[in-house]
Amino acid sequence: NDITGETPASFEPSLDYVVVKVPKFVFEKFPGADPTLTTTMKSVGEVMAIGRSFPEALQKALRSLEDAESPFSWSTHVSTSDKADLLARAAVPGERRLNTVLAAIRAGAGLTELAEATGIDPWFLDQIVALDELAREVAAADSLSPDLLRAAKRYGFSDAQLAGIRGLSEDEVRAARHARGIRPVYKTVDTCAAEFAANTPYHYSSYDEETEVAPRNRPAVLILGAGPNRIGQGIEFDYSCVHACTALSAAGFDTVMVNCNPETVSTDYDTSDRLYFEPLTTEDVLEVVHAEAQAGPVAGVLVQLGGQTPLGLAQRLADAGVPIAGTPPEAIHLAEERGGFGALLADAGLPAPRHGTASSFEGAKRIADEIGYPVLVRPSYVLGGRGMEIAHDEAALRDYIALATRISAEHPVLVDEFLAGAVEIDVDALYDGEELFLGGVLEHIEEAGVHSGDSACTLPPISLSRTEIARLRASTEALASRIGVRGLINIQFALARGVPFVLEVNPRASRTVPFVAKATAVPLAAAAARIAVGARIAELRAEGVLPPLGDAGTPSFVAVKEAVLPWNRFRDEHGLGVDTLLGPEMRSTGEVMGIDIDFGGAFAKAQTAAGLGLPGKGRVLVSVGDPLVRGALAPLKALADLGFELLAAPGFAELLRRNGVQAGTFAENPGAQAQLVHDRDVDLVVSIPAGPVGQLAGREVRAAAAARGVPCLTTVPGLIAAVQAVQAAADRDFTVRPLQELHASGITPDQGGATP
Repeated sequence: NDITGETPASFEPSLDYVVVKVPKFVFEKFPGADPTLTTTMKSVGEVMAIGRSFPEALQKALRSLEDAESPFSWSTHVSTSDKADLLARAAVPGERRLNTVLAAIRAGAGLTELAEATGIDPWFLDQIVALDELAREVAAADSLSPDLLRAAKRYGFSDAQLAGIRGLSEDEVRAARHARGIRPVYKTVDTCAAEFAANTPYHYSSYDEETEVAPRNRPAVLILGAGPNRIGQGIEFDYSCVHACTALSAAGFDTVMVNCNPETVSTDYDTSDRLYFEPLTTEDVLEVVHAEAQAGPVAGVLVQLGGQTPLGLAQRLADAGVPIAGTPPEAIHLAEERGGFGALLADAGLPAPRHGTASSFEGAKRIADEIGYPVLVRPSYVLGGRGMEIAHDEAALRDYIALATRISAEHPVLVDEFLAGAVEIDVDALYDGEELFLGGVLEHIEEAGVHSGDSACTLPPISLSRTEIARLRASTEALASRIGVRGLINIQFALARGVPFVLEVNPRASRTVPFVAKATAVPLAAAAARIAVGARIAELRAEGVLPPLGDAGTPSFVAVKEAVLPWNRFRDEHGLGVDTLLGPEMRSTGEVMGIDIDFGGAFAKAQTAAGLGLPGKGRVLVSVGDPLVRGALAPLKALADLGFELLAAPGFAELLRRNGVQAGTFAENPGAQAQLVHDRDVDLVVSIPAGPVGQLAGREVRAAAAARGVPCLTTVPGLIAAVQAVQAAADRDFTVRPLQELHASGITPDQGGATP
């Protein structure tokens, strides 16, 4: 047994802790999808929490979900008249069912009727009743006595929950707790209930008596993970955290991992020198930092490798006196604060789309009228609320504002110029305060308007010149130096009218870092971790971590990253699929990578890996919006030349025939077209709408394609790439080579400071 180092694997486990796993759902990303939980898996991730009792572990797990509505709350009013409605709602399995159960308990529901309505075992329901009883005691008490406060903490109540119950601030509760000496201790996971000593420092918090955190001599770096996998933040950040553990441990630091996601490698007990299985909240991280500071020197807390979650904690940790390694919180805030970042861009002479912020529809309308429609609108507050949309006219803008219920002066809506037809570009780089190392320039296949996480992209870029790449590099260096980056930086550009507009700057690891590292054989995350604790790029070159000269080299092969989209998991209330049209709201749950000697072959492999293998022959149902027809004619003709049979509406079929492309016809009725897909009479769907009306008209066909697993192309660039992929598959037999072999012979060193 690796945990104890003494007992054999046959030793019967005897646990003195309770573990709770809770799924993570993102139904808000799929409007119209049925949120009822069934035998079809609908979660995109999960969290895990460890405690000395079930209520403690459950409460820790719920706050690990990083959703303001997931933890139990007693701040809203519940009446006994609500009981029947709450019981009816609790009877339907859904995302926040346990919260509804608590509300029903508060409304007077008893264990028997709750068990009958929900089918949940009465033992679990009784645990929630116990939480409610303690919450009522906390609310009714004259003051938070040490005994009552300690009891609440042993039941997993967070400082924020207690603050809500008592009408205080979270900081006031924390100060009262610390003043009374009430802090968590950390127990070790040992699987033998302390009968044998555990050799692995794998900890969880509890409000018990004795801590098991051992003293240490080497300086420690605490690495904050990404929390639960969800759309926009997934396993790519775990990759970066694991590489940081390996690199920093080899450099003489003790690595301390803090995360709550059981699906990750970072939460394996032997990845880091110490592991804390804890929620990623300000309260929980501050307590881990305190425990480690008691054990030995702390070199810093690394927040830039775990995605948005640790970045959101950075400023509050710094305000509490925690040393932040690498890019400071002020620089992180500068990249996200619209006014200061705009001034920074102006100082650097870098263009950005015209934009503005508004706290009302009237303000948003003024900005949109000045910029011109369409505009990209999105909330300024943290991810998880209403996402981004493209408003094509005033009516769409009004609808968006009406649904953005949190809009206020503190939480304005951002209104940006939409650069239609632009080529989006991702740049990943390292900066140490003096020198920039360009890791990779990725060209998106989908045009601007599709979220970068959903768009396929290619490395090296297939249409950018040396001059354009050199300009992107110079822009990246200018931004990194002015922001104050120490480590990784990701910048998204839109190349429109020959000008690279700056769309977004992320002073952290991005979701493309693992892809770039695998394509170029440069360990960007490991290098970033070293830079965060003081290493220079020149030093990393000398050690062989980075190439001795220039930037990352150019592969002699092409690598394509493709998004994996969970269309088949979601249906509406009628059992129909959801619309597969891509937009500014990210929906992918993962990604795959295809490598070949050219773009077509790499794209074909990526599509197959993503579960949407393109057909080599068959029937294609085609629908293209009028403004996009010109760009679609050539690839559609190429499909016909490859032997595909095209089917189109009568008017479009006639247009295709005038351009030398033979096409059959189908009925104008969308329901009849969708039926062709349901009957599997077509092998490929090309549904490329133009504008809101076209998007609505093609929804039924795209949903049918998602339900039946028929490949569906929704953009002209995607259609062009698919044609190249089909051609490549027809022209050659694919061979297999190990990635190590490709890297050994297939990277051209770049000694000129710009990727060719």
